[in-house]
Amino acid sequence: MFDNIFDNPTINNAAKLAARVLLAIIFILGGYNKIVGYSGTAAYMASAGVPGILLPLVIITELVGGICILIGYQTRLVALLMAGFTLLTAIFFHGQLGVPAQMTQFLKNLAIAGGFLQIFATGPGIWSVDGQKRS
Repeated sequence: MFDNIFDNPTINNAAKLAARVLLAIIFILGGYNKIVGYSGTAAYMASAGVPGILLPLVIITELVGGICILIGYQTRLVALLMAGFTLLTAIFFHGQLGVPAQMTQFLKNLAIAGGFLQIFATGPGIWSVDGQKRS
Protein backbone atom coordinates (compact mmCIF):
# COMPACT_ATOMS: atom_id res chain seq x y z
CA MET A 1 0.00 0.00 0.00
CA PHE A 2 2.73 2.47 0.93
CA ASP A 3 5.39 1.23 -1.49
CA ASN A 4 4.44 3.87 -4.04
CA ILE A 5 4.82 6.60 -1.43
CA PHE A 6 8.14 5.35 -0.05
CA ASP A 7 9.69 4.95 -3.50
CA ASN A 8 8.33 8.19 -4.95
CA PRO A 9 11.27 10.50 -5.83
CA THR A 10 9.17 13.65 -5.46
CA ILE A 11 8.05 12.70 -1.96
CA ASN A 12 11.60 11.68 -0.99
CA ASN A 13 13.03 14.97 -2.26
CA ALA A 14 10.29 16.94 -0.50
CA ALA A 15 11.07 15.13 2.76
CA LYS A 16 14.80 15.85 2.37
CA LEU A 17 14.03 19.53 1.76
CA ALA A 18 11.71 19.66 4.78
CA ALA A 19 14.36 18.01 6.98
CA ARG A 20 16.97 20.54 5.86
CA VAL A 21 14.64 23.49 6.47
CA LEU A 22 13.56 22.28 9.91
CA LEU A 23 17.13 21.66 11.08
CA ALA A 24 18.49 24.86 9.53
CA ILE A 25 15.92 27.08 11.26
CA ILE A 26 17.20 26.00 14.68
CA PHE A 27 20.76 27.05 13.91
CA ILE A 28 20.09 30.20 11.89
CA LEU A 29 17.82 31.57 14.62
CA GLY A 30 20.22 30.35 17.31
CA GLY A 31 23.13 32.18 15.67
CA TYR A 32 21.05 35.33 15.30
CA ASN A 33 19.93 35.18 18.94
CA LYS A 34 23.55 34.79 20.06
CA ILE A 35 24.42 38.00 18.20
CA VAL A 36 21.49 39.89 19.73
CA GLY A 37 22.21 38.54 23.22
CA TYR A 38 25.98 38.42 22.84
CA SER A 39 27.01 39.32 26.39
CA GLY A 40 24.47 37.00 27.99
CA THR A 41 25.53 34.13 25.75
CA ALA A 42 29.21 34.76 26.51
CA ALA A 43 28.42 34.69 30.24
CA TYR A 44 26.44 31.45 29.86
CA MET A 45 29.31 29.85 27.96
CA ALA A 46 31.77 30.95 30.65
CA SER A 47 29.52 29.48 33.36
CA ALA A 48 29.76 26.14 31.52
CA GLY A 49 33.55 26.37 31.42
CA VAL A 50 33.71 27.30 27.73
CA PRO A 51 35.72 30.47 27.02
CA GLY A 52 33.57 33.32 25.71
CA ILE A 53 36.24 33.97 23.10
CA LEU A 54 34.81 30.97 21.23
CA LEU A 55 31.43 32.68 20.83
CA PRO A 56 32.22 34.23 17.41
CA LEU A 57 33.18 30.77 16.15
CA VAL A 58 29.94 29.34 17.53
CA ILE A 59 27.92 32.09 15.84
CA ILE A 60 29.68 31.54 12.51
CA THR A 61 29.19 27.78 12.81
CA GLU A 62 25.48 28.14 13.48
CA LEU A 63 24.81 30.77 10.81
CA VAL A 64 27.01 29.42 8.03
CA GLY A 65 26.22 25.79 8.85
CA GLY A 66 22.50 26.55 9.02
CA ILE A 67 22.51 28.41 5.72
CA CYS A 68 24.53 25.67 3.99
CA ILE A 69 22.07 23.04 5.23
CA LEU A 70 19.12 25.21 4.21
CA ILE A 71 20.27 25.71 0.62
CA GLY A 72 21.90 22.30 0.37
CA TYR A 73 25.47 23.45 -0.27
CA GLN A 74 28.29 21.02 0.64
CA THR A 75 25.47 19.31 2.47
CA ARG A 76 27.00 16.02 3.48
CA LEU A 77 30.19 17.57 4.84
CA VAL A 78 28.32 20.33 6.66
CA ALA A 79 25.77 17.86 8.06
CA LEU A 80 28.58 15.73 9.49
CA LEU A 81 30.26 18.80 11.03
CA MET A 82 26.96 20.04 12.46
CA ALA A 83 26.27 16.62 13.98
CA GLY A 84 29.62 16.83 15.78
CA PHE A 85 28.99 20.43 16.84
CA THR A 86 25.57 19.47 18.20
CA LEU A 87 26.97 16.51 20.14
CA LEU A 88 29.67 18.74 21.67
CA THR A 89 27.01 21.26 22.63
CA ALA A 90 25.01 18.49 24.32
CA ILE A 91 28.03 17.37 26.32
CA PHE A 92 29.31 20.81 27.37
CA PHE A 93 26.01 22.56 28.03
CA HIS A 94 23.49 19.84 28.86
CA GLY A 95 25.58 17.14 30.48
CA GLN A 96 23.84 17.37 33.87
CA LEU A 97 21.64 14.39 33.16
CA GLY A 98 20.25 14.28 36.69
CA VAL A 99 18.42 17.56 36.03
CA PRO A 100 15.26 16.80 34.04
CA ALA A 101 15.40 19.98 31.93
CA GLN A 102 19.04 19.31 31.04
CA MET A 103 18.25 15.70 30.19
CA THR A 104 15.53 16.93 27.81
CA GLN A 105 17.95 19.36 26.15
CA PHE A 106 20.63 16.66 25.94
CA LEU A 107 18.23 14.23 24.27
CA LYS A 108 16.98 16.98 21.92
CA ASN A 109 20.56 17.57 20.81
CA LEU A 110 21.05 13.84 20.25
CA ALA A 111 17.94 13.82 18.04
CA ILE A 112 19.18 16.84 16.09
CA ALA A 113 22.56 15.16 15.60
CA GLY A 114 20.69 12.10 14.37
CA GLY A 115 18.87 14.25 11.83
CA PHE A 116 22.17 15.63 10.59
CA LEU A 117 23.61 12.12 10.32
CA GLN A 118 20.59 11.09 8.26
CA ILE A 119 21.22 14.01 5.90
CA PHE A 120 24.89 13.02 5.77
CA ALA A 121 23.90 9.45 4.85
CA THR A 122 21.21 10.22 2.27
CA GLY A 123 22.28 13.56 0.83
CA PRO A 124 20.31 16.75 0.32
CA GLY A 125 17.98 15.68 -2.47
CA ILE A 126 17.52 17.25 -5.88
CA TRP A 127 16.08 20.52 -4.51
CA SER A 128 19.44 21.80 -3.31
CA VAL A 129 22.56 23.46 -4.66
CA ASP A 130 24.34 20.11 -4.50
CA GLY A 131 21.44 18.35 -6.20
CA GLN A 132 21.38 20.87 -9.02
CA LYS A 133 25.11 20.41 -9.62
CA ARG A 134 24.52 16.68 -10.18
CA SER A 135 21.67 17.07 -12.65
